[in-house]
Amino acid sequence: ASITARGSDPGRAATDPKLLLALWLYAAVEGVGNGRELNRLCREHDAYKWLCGGVAMNYHTLNDFRVGHAQALDDLFSGVLATLLHHDVVKVHRASQDGTRVRASAGSSSFRRKPGLEERLAEARAHVEALKQQGDEVPAESARKRAAQERAARERADRLEAALAEFPKIEEMRSRQRKAKRDKHREARVSTTDPDARKMKMSNGGFNPAYNVQIAADTESRAILAIDVTNHGCDSGEDQGLRDQIKRRTGQKLKEQLLDGGYTDLKGIEQARRDGVDIYMPLPKTAGEGQICKASQGDPPGVAAWRQRMDSEESKTIYKLRASTSETVNADLKSFRGLHALTVRGLSKVRCAVLWSALAYNVMHFARVLVT
Repeated sequence: ASITARGSDPGRAATDPKLLLALWLYAAVEGVGNGRELNRLCREHDAYKWLCGGVAMNYHTLNDFRVGHAQALDDLFSGVLATLLHHDVVKVHRASQDGTRVRASAGSSSFRRKPGLEERLAEARAHVEALKQQGDEVPAESARKRAAQERAARERADRLEAALAEFPKIEEMRSRQRKAKRDKHREARVSTTDPDARKMKMSNGGFNPAYNVQIAADTESRAILAIDVTNHGCDSGEDQGLRDQIKRRTGQKLKEQLLDGGYTDLKGIEQARRDGVDIYMPLPKTAGEGQICKASQGDPPGVAAWRQRMDSEESKTIYKLRASTSETVNADLKSFRGLHALTVRGLSKVRCAVLWSALAYNVMHFARVLVT
């Protein structure tokens, strides 16, 4: 609908969405996650040149399409799952969920405290006004350059305003963490380049701006059933959202959910029982003694059932499927589908980028089924 001709005035022909979809899907399969790189491949690589069929591409068009149709991309992901379910490849019975932290497109030095951001925002607004005041003082041939400068100045001011708007969210999260004794009192900081990004502890032991990508996969076929992206540094409480998403995408309810110890949340376990889902997650250890806590007085029914369940050898065997499923999927996405580092900024755009990678993963691993 967005490219349908309207009115009688001629204009530039729109690029067919089918072509843009094919280019980005093939790029995601090959691990390409940058519009400029894809544009270069469209000029130099035979496979991409064949897909284009002589159509000239522009990296702005490619980048805009990649993050500009979130709902259509989400529907396409669900459509692929529906096809796999129809061919009885995917089973919505037992899913393994894991969170993996992906490096954000922001530098650690871009994080500023609130007073520093307010000072920079005042400077940015003054710069925008100064550029507007120039008006006709510059030569006509410089109009295009002036317009680009004004746009860049406005975008910088918008990013700073967005960064300031993140402070109440961070303070609220810090307040909850302090109550849970998981965080010391530190003054909040926000990135000026990607306000949605948060500093998180990475697999190398360091702290970097990142996003927490949640992935749920079928333990039998290892197909990705659901994905989500958050800027929370911990996984606790992130399990219910993916359960609901699996039901929305497939129309079927999950029966068993495999989680690691980072998801431990007694209220969440009780909610899973009400949803009819059995949680498989390691039992916590008591402080000091390091002994596994198998029972506790006053446990609600769901928590008591979980403790009893995880004390059996059968459940421990089932839980071993979590590592073999989630770690394999995470490694594939990061090594081959371009999810080792993000090139877009903001939660909404990052979700689109992750969806492309997850879609490419499912298409690549089940192509034989999808083309029949």
